Amino acid sequence: MDDNARLFAELKDLATEQRNPASEGLDALDTAGILEVINQEDRRVAEAVGTQLPYITQAVDLIVAAFQKGGRLIYVGAGTSGRLGILDASECPPTYGTPPEMVQGLIAGGLEAVFRSQEGAEDRREDGERDLLAIDLSPDDVVCGIAASRRTPYVVGAVEFARSLGCATLFITCTPRSNFNIPVDVAICPVVGPEVIMGSTRMKSGTAQKLVLNMLTTASMVRIGKVYENMMVDLQMTSKKLVERSKRTVMQVTGLDYEAASAVLAQTGGHVKTALVMVLAEVDLAEAIRRLEAASGFVRPAVNGTPYSLREG
Repeated sequence: MDDNARLFAELKDLATEQRNPASEGLDALDTAGILEVINQEDRRVAEAVGTQLPYITQAVDLIVAAFQKGGRLIYVGAGTSGRLGILDASECPPTYGTPPEMVQGLIAGGLEAVFRSQEGAEDRREDGERDLLAIDLSPDDVVCGIAASRRTPYVVGAVEFARSLGCATLFITCTPRSNFNIPVDVAICPVVGPEVIMGSTRMKSGTAQKLVLNMLTTASMVRIGKVYENMMVDLQMTSKKLVERSKRTVMQVTGLDYEAASAVLAQTGGHVKTALVMVLAEVDLAEAIRRLEAASGFVRPAVNGTPYSLREG
């Protein structure tokens, strides 16, 4: 059997390549009917992700442990999956004040593939290793492969190379766990069923992947002290919106009015965490900074004057 025949045989059995009985008459429906079918199918996605919470929990714990050692989270994908990884990574610095290298996304075909499809790039297995070498992959890093079909050579090659270096490895796929045979530390397998358009994994599969990525980084950032209660407190004031959001956060937590919140933020150079500790603990700037350092950047123990180690979380 040649390579094309093997690929054909593999594709016909993939969950992501099956026909969806609920949408077989899609081309005969009016606009409202098409949208109803899509909406009904989309409702299945959150439930599918919910079945994977124990595995997502394990993945978050691995990511937090990596961050504690100075490691990074590296997403690797192709096509829609790669773009979703880059999107999630790019949102971490403005939302949580993380350095850009802390969470990164790699995509088959390079940055050009973010904007214009480079479909053939996903078949080059060796490129996954090459791209990880280019960012100086370390055993302290976590590498998360993202491939709805599980089989994407670029992604599989990257994950296998990362594992050979001793990295913790994750894999997000929309194929059943029983069919997943790639050695990784944690596989996350939300099975969303066949797509409304056969094989169009940018739909339910992409939505499921996006939900999982949201969970991975959000829960990890909470676990390393980037959130107080349910508010961003390490956001970067890089736009007018974020400047005003910072003021509103201080106002909501402390009860200060607009002018007072603006004033305390000015004292801290716009650092929300420090402003909160100053007001809530009734301490000066130097003491607020000292408390945050002792509390590993967590606001709650800093306010209470309690030392805190990330490893206690």
